[in-house]
Amino acid sequence: MNNCSWIKMGFKIVKIIMLTGLIVLLLTANVSNKLDFTNKYDFVEIVDMSASATKNEEEKPVEQKPSTGTVLGSYKIKGDLTGYSADCPACNGTLACKTSYKVYKNGVVTYPDKEYGNVRIVATHQKNLKCGSIIKFNLSTISKEPIYAIVLDRGVLGTDVDLLVENSSVAYNKVGRRKITYEVVRIGY
Repeated sequence: MNNCSWIKMGFKIVKIIMLTGLIVLLLTANVSNKLDFTNKYDFVEIVDMSASATKNEEEKPVEQKPSTGTVLGSYKIKGDLTGYSADCPACNGTLACKTSYKVYKNGVVTYPDKEYGNVRIVATHQKNLKCGSIIKFNLSTISKEPIYAIVLDRGVLGTDVDLLVENSSVAYNKVGRRKITYEVVRIGY
């Protein structure tokens, strides 16, 4: 072999050693920065860094049956609740998850779910909850009983929830913007 071949081979070996070292360095740094999820799933980081989902101490991890949409157990998520109406300037009265179900100009704020009956309609982020998911939360300005709502719309960020109400006056005066903890009782349809 000539000197040029040895030099090229030496450079290749140095590149391989440097890449291997870089990979090992990245892997060790990544492992040390990971959160410990072994403690009963206490914290789940979703899009919004300030939002967290907490498990009840007595609950087991959520098991899903995607074909039926049922959840064995439930979990709670913290987020902001706001209100919106179908007549808002950016709204067209069509729901993202159920385009055939029109809510504009007819005051519809509920949906007849086969399993949960007549439930309120909410919007969530698509990465937070699937369409057809059912959540439960308290809002004394709307109802003294816990409110069950179905995810049929999109347009909010992180773990926030937007409750469909009759008009913008109700959205501002009875819902406003408030921090809530809502329980996910069903994932998807």
